[in-house]
Amino acid sequence: MAAAVEEALGPVDLLVNNAGRFGPVGPLAAADTDNWWQTIEVNLRGPLYCTRAVLPGMLTRRHGRIVNVSSGVGLTAIPMLSAYIVSKTALYRLSENLAAETRGHGVRVFAIDPGLVRTAISESALSCGEPSIEQWFTDAFLHQEDVSADWAATLVAYLASGVADVLSGRSILATEDLPQMVARADEIEEQDLYVLRERQ
Repeated sequence: MAAAVEEALGPVDLLVNNAGRFGPVGPLAAADTDNWWQTIEVNLRGPLYCTRAVLPGMLTRRHGRIVNVSSGVGLTAIPMLSAYIVSKTALYRLSENLAAETRGHGVRVFAIDPGLVRTAISESALSCGEPSIEQWFTDAFLHQEDVSADWAATLVAYLASGVADVLSGRSILATEDLPQMVARADEIEEQDLYVLRERQ
C-alpha cells in the first residue's frame, strides 16, 4: 500500500489511521475470543502496520504527521464493550509513545477523539443486541449529543497544517478550541495534560 501510494503521489507526509471495528458487544465471560481479538487487530494492529510502513520515510525526510483516530470511550470503562474500549485505550498509548520516540526527528503524532459521529459503527450499536449499549446510543442520538464528521475533518486538516505540532503526543477532542490549546502549550506540557495518567 505505502509503496503504491508513494509511486503514484510521492512521499507520504500525513497518515490518518481511521479504520475501526466496534464489536463484539456483550460480557467478556461469553465472548468469542477470536472475534474479540479481531477488534484489536483492526483498531490497533492496523494503525501499527500503516505507521510502520510510512514511518521510516518520514524519519529519513525528518518530516511527517500521524493522526490516530481513537475515541473518548478509550478513557473510561463501559461494560459489554471491552474489545473496543481496550483497543482505543491502546491507540492513545501508542500515539503518545511514538510521539516521544520521534520527538526531535521531525515527526509529530496525535490521537484524536472525533466525538460521537453518526457512522455505520455507531448506527450498528442501536441494534447490537445488548440493551445497555443500545439504550446509551439511543439516548445520545435522541438528545443530539452526536457531532458532525466535519469537526474531525477540520481537526485533521488543522493538525496536518503543522500549526499544532507543539501538541504532538496529546489526545485532542474534535470540538476543542485548537488555537487556544496551542496558546496553552507550555501549561499543557508542564501539567502533563491531555494524556493518560494515573491519578493520585
